[in-house]
Amino acid sequence: MFRILLVEDDASQRSILSAALKAAGYDVCCAESAERALEILNGTKVDMAVCDVMMPGMDGFELTHQLRDAYRDMPIMIVTAKCEIADKEMGFHAGTDDYMVKPLDLSEFCLRIKALFRRARIAAERQIAIGGTVISLEDHTVRYGAERIVLPRKEFDLLFMLMSYPEMVLTRRQLMDEIWGVDCDTGERTVDVHVKRLREKLAMIEDFKIVTVCGVGYTIEVNHA
Repeated sequence: MFRILLVEDDASQRSILSAALKAAGYDVCCAESAERALEILNGTKVDMAVCDVMMPGMDGFELTHQLRDAYRDMPIMIVTAKCEIADKEMGFHAGTDDYMVKPLDLSEFCLRIKALFRRARIAAERQIAIGGTVISLEDHTVRYGAERIVLPRKEFDLLFMLMSYPEMVLTRRQLMDEIWGVDCDTGERTVDVHVKRLREKLAMIEDFKIVTVCGVGYTIEVNHA
């Protein structure tokens, strides 16, 4: 069972999030401050950290920075009411893997937790497979039967992110923040251009397709046949 460290100074929020995570099948240890979280980590193995930002003493950005330095491969999620782009920039620059703004949809929260664990496993294995299609982090290739397709970096990163969250809708903004960076001034329509190129290059693949969700973004639809 995966163990998640939940760092949240608000007792009510801590109780709600802890209950949601336990219902989803995770072991949860809670800390009311960043300082207490670091104490717990000294004697407890943790598989993921979920951190609030606005806490007395050390804030969640600094805690995230320290966790990333000490635990390079541990998934980290920031959960906060701070919703400005500048706040997100601080979070991602500190080393978070995901950033959610309160109030939370608990179903989406648990889906993102699951996706972070999946991405951590993918990073360890250095590849993703859906059906007979394999994409490799080692050489930025897609293999499908006898076909071997080498993708440019941005196209590969876009496909990798979508395949990391199969059948989950990712907004253009999420894709931009992850692949081009939260401080990039490129328009979100650049995602559409890269998706168009991917569809053309991967047209022969039958294991999945990239589906447009009108007005929102994209998702990977898996062929379960």
